[in-house]
Amino acid sequence: MTNGDDAVLASRTLICANDGVGAWATREKGNAALWSRLMAHFWAVETDKHAGEYGNGAGEPRMVEYLSRAFELVKEATSAPTEWLGTTTVSGALLSYDGMGAAAKPVLYVTQLGDSTVMVLRPRDREIIYKTKEQWHWFDCPRQLGTNSPDTPEKNAVMDRVEIEENDVVLAMSDGVGDNLWDHEIMQNVVDSIHRWDNNEVDESLRHRTDLQEQSGDEKMDSEMMYVADELVRAAKVIAEDPFAESPYMEKAIDEGLSIEGGKRDDISVVAAMCKKSKT
Repeated sequence: MTNGDDAVLASRTLICANDGVGAWATREKGNAALWSRLMAHFWAVETDKHAGEYGNGAGEPRMVEYLSRAFELVKEATSAPTEWLGTTTVSGALLSYDGMGAAAKPVLYVTQLGDSTVMVLRPRDREIIYKTKEQWHWFDCPRQLGTNSPDTPEKNAVMDRVEIEENDVVLAMSDGVGDNLWDHEIMQNVVDSIHRWDNNEVDESLRHRTDLQEQSGDEKMDSEMMYVADELVRAAKVIAEDPFAESPYMEKAIDEGLSIEGGKRDDISVVAAMCKKSKT
């Protein structure tokens, strides 16, 4: 699901959530949505281009390098023949493998710049295995790539290696989720959604809807994970629209000495994926 200036992408091995900075909408030629979408597109292209160079004993992916090349391509695309201004945060997780053959183990390479979030959950244990750390210049001003920003992938992007297991759930989310739902609420929401799905408590129209084609091939998003993502978006939206709700954003604002109540109205985007053994 994608809203406003956010962009999400899901392929067989890569998911990402980029949050275009909406303030550019007030500027002539401002188009943060274009920046977030192009960044996702070119990052996926660069990652796919080098797919044979990592995993299965071939070493680790150079995700920051791929992001840096994608950034250069976005700058080229938004400078001619018409200049488009904007900035975007970037968060992504690439699935690869440590080892070869039957002994290979799944590994995530998570890359972060800004305040979108990648989170890895182990639903059977109700455990958060991993969560990215927010990068800010100051409160409500995240690190970002684009027009007039001092941030670059080489200086500011962080890549972490995360060992995962089959049935772990990986979430890529814009800050519209994390500003409105606490981590334990995200975990509970995902666990509840999976339980409803597995016990056939979900409307048939959702179970059998047409799967979405991902951007760069013929792989499909799994309908169950689409449902999980949709439910997280709905839960975050409820808090975002409640002026009296207690929210993580309100708590952060209070820590900064600001008087802010309720949820935070913002673009809310989620992509969810589950680690599964390949059938091929």
